[in-house]
Amino acid sequence: MPGTLFVVATPIGNLDDITLRALRILNESDLIAAEDTRHTRKLLRHYKISTPLVSYHDHNKETRTPELISRLQTKANIALVTDAGTPVISDPGFFLICRAIEADIPIVPIPGVCAAITALSVSGLPSDKFLFVGFLPRKKNKRTQALQELKEETNTLIFYESPRRLLATLLELIDIMGDRKGVFARELTKYHEEIIRGRLFQIIETVTDRTSIKGECTLLIEGKKEEQDTSQPSVVEQLRRLRNDPDISLKDAVKIVVEEYGLSRNRVYREALKIWKGYPI
Repeated sequence: MPGTLFVVATPIGNLDDITLRALRILNESDLIAAEDTRHTRKLLRHYKISTPLVSYHDHNKETRTPELISRLQTKANIALVTDAGTPVISDPGFFLICRAIEADIPIVPIPGVCAAITALSVSGLPSDKFLFVGFLPRKKNKRTQALQELKEETNTLIFYESPRRLLATLLELIDIMGDRKGVFARELTKYHEEIIRGRLFQIIETVTDRTSIKGECTLLIEGKKEEQDTSQPSVVEQLRRLRNDPDISLKDAVKIVVEEYGLSRNRVYREALKIWKGYPI
């Protein structure tokens, strides 16, 4: 029998988030294939694990994979890890796993932390159905095309993004998809963990004055909502309640309803005019 390839999730920040099973597998494996051996060595040192390390990343996968498959075929057990989180999820490992499947090598997942799921769990956005996008293309034309293709998606969208490109991506999302509800999460599980919820433009306003944005970034936005009928009772009743408040203007009421129901501003404004002015529009 060949050895086993273990796909091991590691902490995305807080080292206490590693599982007992992951620690055992890392300690008992014959070899650990790591995206960055320097980074993984810090984790191993913290838990006093002395298993040998070898680098495995996108730039050496063509040459390293045959070596690892050969070791597995001679009964060695190998643990695959990335810098943080679950391998293959926007991280190296897919190429190796496909070759291991072709070679009939047992593959065992050792589950744990994933930044996308961690962010989704506290986002307040619908989590019953979601689409993990990962990193968008770097080239503007390809990135724009990708966002256009996602524009009609009704499920929550999850992106990973570089701090350097965050503002540009937020602006492009607004241009293509509109000012939807979103969540920006960075440095999850770390000391400087930050989670910002609100409309995309509100997120931009929160971060735009910072001299720099640091850390791993996860961005979630709500899926496209079906255009609601602005004359439905709940919307009309809300507008009427707001009309009875002397401190709320027509403009303020429209803004409140647009944000609450995710409706077109023009359509809500037309409905509000009927209530405020009695105009049959």
